[in-house]
Amino acid sequence: MEPVDRATIWPYDERGEPGDFYYSRYASPTVVEAEARLGELDGGEAVLFPSGSAAGTALVLSLLEPGDTIALAAGAYFGTGVIFQALAKWGLRYVEFDQTRPPPDGVQLVWLEAPSNPFLTMPDLEAAVAHPAPVVVDSTVATPIHLRPLEHGADFALHSVTKYLGGHDDTLLGAVVGRDVAELRLFRTRTGISPAPDPAWLLLRGLKTLEVRVRRQTETAIDLAERLRAHPKVVHVRYPGIGGLISFDVADGAAARRVETSTRVVVNATSLGGVTSVMESRHRWEGDRVPTGLLRFSAGLEDPAVLWSDLAQALERA
Repeated sequence: MEPVDRATIWPYDERGEPGDFYYSRYASPTVVEAEARLGELDGGEAVLFPSGSAAGTALVLSLLEPGDTIALAAGAYFGTGVIFQALAKWGLRYVEFDQTRPPPDGVQLVWLEAPSNPFLTMPDLEAAVAHPAPVVVDSTVATPIHLRPLEHGADFALHSVTKYLGGHDDTLLGAVVGRDVAELRLFRTRTGISPAPDPAWLLLRGLKTLEVRVRRQTETAIDLAERLRAHPKVVHVRYPGIGGLISFDVADGAAARRVETSTRVVVNATSLGGVTSVMESRHRWEGDRVPTGLLRFSAGLEDPAVLWSDLAQALERA
């Protein structure tokens, strides 16, 4: 692995002029290298932020003005709507829409998620990019291995790097990738929403194994989704055919709690995209927005047969 540069300042040259790096809020070697690698993978220019939420917040504030409205994919990540609610006091509004259909008129930004989390719908990208507003695709779950939104006409791809791109449940980081990110980069510098070098280094590590991890997680998820569909205790299964994320429903909230607390290999924890399989009831966080029996499962790198054995014995308690 490349060395991590933790410096916050670098000397000026012999003429007293700053070089490429002089103060880490503007840029630092490890962050720039990670941005270059991710940008190449996603087909654009990447800008890193301290978290996925920070990336989304910065993008919205750099693009929009008070009075503007965001069209948000219904069923997208719960935290995205929470961010937009917090920004309401600054005059920003949002409306939810079915992302499998065209976005509504009269909005200044279209926010898609591919696939949505935890409902796992896929957006109609062709319909979205035909809209006059800029299009953002949160492709955290798809990753650039399965989808490169800019190639489909989107203006920006957004990632919670904490998930698949980092891949080891130890990296808090976010990213926006676009073809014109100069205004966003300037906004980051001025507001100080700048990433640290250590998580950027962990992103560089994660990108080295991203494809083999995601391919393996996808294969596991395909297998487990089919097994879940055939299980008598499972009411409904959602899986878009790509990525390592599945959501499925059992009878009710009490059954979901019994299942999530009965696994021995699958960890009962939040988040997704790491090498360890995790599962949780989303109703604890999202309330009536999701069914009480909905469980979100993120496939790790364990043996699929071992994972199914663990899930099957937990489901017997549903």
